[in-house]
Amino acid sequence: MSLLITNATLVDGRLVDIQIVGDQITSVHPSGEAVGSTDEVLDVHGQLVIPGLVDLHTHLREPGREDSETVASGSAAAVRGGYTALSAMANTFPVADTAGVVEQIYRLGQSAGLCDVFPIGAVTEGLEGKKLTELVAMNESAAKVRVFSDDGKCVFDPLIMRRALEYVKSFDGVISQHAQEPRLTEGAQMNEGEISSRLGLTGWPAIAEEAIIARDILLAEHVGSRLHIAHLTTAGGVDLVRWAKARGVRVTAEVTPHHLLLTDEAVVGYDAVYKVNPPLRTHADVLALRAGLADGTIDIVATDHAPHPSEDKDCEWNAAAFGMLGLETALSVVVKTMIESKLMSWSDLVDRMSIAPAKIGGYARHGSEIDKGSIANLTVVDAKRNWTVDRERLASKSKNTPFHAMELPAVVTYTIFNGAIVCANGIVREVA
Repeated sequence: MSLLITNATLVDGRLVDIQIVGDQITSVHPSGEAVGSTDEVLDVHGQLVIPGLVDLHTHLREPGREDSETVASGSAAAVRGGYTALSAMANTFPVADTAGVVEQIYRLGQSAGLCDVFPIGAVTEGLEGKKLTELVAMNESAAKVRVFSDDGKCVFDPLIMRRALEYVKSFDGVISQHAQEPRLTEGAQMNEGEISSRLGLTGWPAIAEEAIIARDILLAEHVGSRLHIAHLTTAGGVDLVRWAKARGVRVTAEVTPHHLLLTDEAVVGYDAVYKVNPPLRTHADVLALRAGLADGTIDIVATDHAPHPSEDKDCEWNAAAFGMLGLETALSVVVKTMIESKLMSWSDLVDRMSIAPAKIGGYARHGSEIDKGSIANLTVVDAKRNWTVDRERLASKSKNTPFHAMELPAVVTYTIFNGAIVCANGIVREVA
């Protein structure tokens, strides 16, 4: 099959037609120049066409919590949000800590057929922090796992963390750390500060995140291995990553859309939709995160998409689960916080949400410039339109979005995966 995308605007301002045959871009030329016959023409009327988005941090819940999300429903949410590749976190039931489980998740992604699903393997067995998993076996499996994380829990034992960094170095893998010192966060419910004191909720100090980041930067430097800091939330954490990069440490970091926009002030009404791990921080932290993303200290945006059924969120604060949805709103929130504020350009956004995460994960078919010979994983965005988030219309099986009823900029109109349109104006293609 062949597809011709006409009147496409690239981030450099060029108005082009993009010819796709099979899963490959065969030509990119100025709009209106004659081409051969094609099976389908998609006129995008000057909308932006960018490389498909890549998420390095998604919770798809399958196997084990299919009431929250499945690989299929999460993939549908992803393509509605413009994503063509996801990294599925290991905190499933059973935990993705063996070659067998990661291969199961990988095959579920292939069956869904909407985007690539790359499993992330657990660092420790059962996420218990006591014994390393068979990291090499997961890397050598059909899933070819490159990124490992106990996300949801911190790899708190420094010896285990060191050994994990040493093992993945042999195949240039990455350890993604959930930076949370457990002794400093026992019973923690929200950011530690004036608001937590006023609300009577146990505080979650910034130092609990920063202490682990500092330790692991030093371990990564000592080993010479690749460290990735998941969901960075504090100004001090940004400073630590900036310092590490100046020293040449092989460290990368991510920030979530919700930490770029929301602050701990949202918790005042005790609405558990705002309960998230790590917690929403202060306005000063948000400004530091935005600055860090803009100057490249923070490498990527990752959603930390964390679906939960209503019974786990529509309850009193202390009993509620941590987590928020993110896949369908991420691009718009980044546009709102970073592009409308003129902190970043669309070219910067493409780097932070497609090119850089694909590079970190080693996803060779994603994050490429739109050019002849590239794989046709693409997202079409109407940057001039706004939309209002309606949790009841989301593709995810869960509805715990903190952005319900919020008007956001930029509408994803089409998502193209391996040369095929998998989502058109919010309607997801049915896969046989």
